[in-house]
Amino acid sequence: MSALLEIEDLHIGFGALQAVRGIDVAVARRETHCLVGESGCGKSVSALSVMRLLPPRTRWSAKAISFDGQDIARLNERQMTRLRGDRIGMIFQEPMTSLNPAYTIGSQMTEVLRRHRGASRAEAARRAVAMLDRVGVTAPEMRLGQFPHQLSGGLRQRVMIATALLCEPELLIADEPTTALDVTVQAQILRLLASIQREMGLAVLLITHDLGIVARVADRVSVMYAGKIVEQASAASLFAAPRHPYTRGLLASIPVPGKVRKGERLGSIPGIVPRIEQGFQGCAFRDRCDHAAPECAGAVPEQRAGEGHRYSCRLPPGWIEA
Repeated sequence: MSALLEIEDLHIGFGALQAVRGIDVAVARRETHCLVGESGCGKSVSALSVMRLLPPRTRWSAKAISFDGQDIARLNERQMTRLRGDRIGMIFQEPMTSLNPAYTIGSQMTEVLRRHRGASRAEAARRAVAMLDRVGVTAPEMRLGQFPHQLSGGLRQRVMIATALLCEPELLIADEPTTALDVTVQAQILRLLASIQREMGLAVLLITHDLGIVARVADRVSVMYAGKIVEQASAASLFAAPRHPYTRGLLASIPVPGKVRKGERLGSIPGIVPRIEQGFQGCAFRDRCDHAAPECAGAVPEQRAGEGHRYSCRLPPGWIEA
């Protein structure tokens, strides 16, 4: 499959903090690519860089951020405004705060179609109702006149999905789309996204910390830690034989029904994600890793564990079996 989105050597900094340190991510057409890691690893700011929505005064650079062959890292604001919400849609992390509380659902949704498609107010409202119905919102005509606070969290998330899909984008960026939702609603949202992806032929960049979600929906996975991609592989390869100690720690932290006995200690990774500043060298995971050695403070080699499966660690591909 050809890549629709290619991020090459992306760096993002806030003051002395190095939030993203030279990552490479490619998302193929019709593929679901999951960006996984703990909070504070740099996942969300990486996605915001694709949309060019980083905060003012952010230091960032990239060899290229290519969308369908066009380097969007070099587009001006007018050109980016045409692209956002049209060919690239985004579901932001918090549906509770991503909708403007001062405007109705209808005014916020129809603005997208009026700006990008030149639709009349009546046509935009008709298409907004149709999309709300498509994503499973009950009484969609009534919802257009309501304000965000009048909707439940699950309904607000569906409104966010509907808004992101109004212009039938080629790429959908979903940043923690099930955050703060209960398990039942979370499952409904994931099924909805999978169904719409198949129907519309979307490429999806899904950002999450939940490997249970990744196992259900991902084609490829990039595991991110302290601003770096530490392991990247197909979902099947990653879950069958994870190579990086951080990836293995994440998987070991998931309780498995029927395998975790009563009273048995659940898996965990000690410590927290470190603050990475300019001049940092070596493996950022070494202070939390059971396999750390003095050489981990030096250059970190990139290893290959099969076709399309690479990871950054001094441990060789066969260390798991050794």
